[in-house]
Amino acid sequence: MTHTTVAGSVQRSPGAVPAWWPNGVYYGWALVVTLGVTATVSYGILWYGFAAFITPMGADLGASKTQITGAFSLAQLVAGASAIPIGRWVDRHGARGLMTAGSLLATALLVSWSRVDSLAAFYAVWALMGVAMAAVLYEPAFAVVATWFSGKRSRALTVLTFIGGFASVIFVPLATMLVASQGWRAALLVLAAILAVLTVVPHALVLRRRPSDLRLEVDGRRGLGVGGRVLPNPIGAHACAAGAARAVVRSARFRWTAVAFTLAALTSTAMTVHLVPLLLERGYGAAFAGSAMGVLGLMALPGRLIFTPLGDRWPRGAVTASIFVLQAIAVVVLLSTRSAVGVWVFVALFGAGFGAITPARAALVGELADPAAYGRVSGVLALIISLARAGAPVGASLLYDTAGGVGVGGGYDAVLVALLALCVVSGVAVLAASAPEAEGEGLGCEAVTRIRAR
Repeated sequence: MTHTTVAGSVQRSPGAVPAWWPNGVYYGWALVVTLGVTATVSYGILWYGFAAFITPMGADLGASKTQITGAFSLAQLVAGASAIPIGRWVDRHGARGLMTAGSLLATALLVSWSRVDSLAAFYAVWALMGVAMAAVLYEPAFAVVATWFSGKRSRALTVLTFIGGFASVIFVPLATMLVASQGWRAALLVLAAILAVLTVVPHALVLRRRPSDLRLEVDGRRGLGVGGRVLPNPIGAHACAAGAARAVVRSARFRWTAVAFTLAALTSTAMTVHLVPLLLERGYGAAFAGSAMGVLGLMALPGRLIFTPLGDRWPRGAVTASIFVLQAIAVVVLLSTRSAVGVWVFVALFGAGFGAITPARAALVGELADPAAYGRVSGVLALIISLARAGAPVGASLLYDTAGGVGVGGGYDAVLVALLALCVVSGVAVLAASAPEAEGEGLGCEAVTRIRAR
């Protein structure tokens, strides 16, 4: 059976909640937990696990670390460029088909990666991997959360990103062990099988486009009936979402938000890439430096549990600014002390802030954008941030070299001073994004519809 909306489009009548899901529990939580698990696996294998392959691949292919890691940087750029069309697709069609296809593509590329015998082939695989990453990592998952949750969105983001925070804890040791015991090519085949089972199947079986497809309302309120709520939209839902997205992206609030999170991405990426060599330069052993890096990732978990729910109680812009202040304090500690205690204080503070940034960004975009335009707006922001992530490691290295390498006031001291400044500016920018807006900025779908219908 079908029904017709006021916009003139024909849609299928909504179905029912799957029989395997318990009665009385909102199906949106099934999506959150599923996406948390698939994000853990996808980030763990496609992102964090990459480090385990750098040395053995370099030895096998006769390539330098710079040449190997260059493929990963290429993937970041491709993922950023893919974020906008992928966001548009999610807004129009939902994430189910996209994330299932992305997981299939990632699985196939892992198998192809296991067979490369040249840098050219390796770079070709990772260029395509950038497309797969854009389709299966946090951006489309956050769009799903924005569609299924409103008042409970912060809680959903906390659950999703907390589960995803175990990616490095699980998969860095696993990938390292597999490479050591089976070789890097066989290890990739094992990881491909894990990815296929734990992401392709859940994406295909669990994900649904929107609550009204299951006779539900956002956050789990029942009673929609057939068809759900339909916006009075004479120009069509897709044109409405596109207009809302353009209104948001052109607003001063979005520009300040982009500045804040782009600088935050520069800071976090540069720090995570250079922390180990910084500690080695200061005379710490490799085991200490590696442990500090591992704990830094682990501290992201309490950071997400603490800061994300606070956005429901206090202004989210102020809470996000406090995250950047926390990271600034952490950098000051690392800059001003050479003791092991100081390093652990830095790790605790910076790691907590690092973990809270991602859900804070998702929540702020949710406040900026209508759910129907979330994918488009998030895609634009993801593109900008991807450029920062790709350039941060090289930029920090150039600053290190320009400042004179090892020595007080030079080398990594100069890098830390620069990162401290970025933390401060990020905090100021996110507060500016929370300031009162000019009339007409950040319009939602209904407002854009009314303006165009005049």
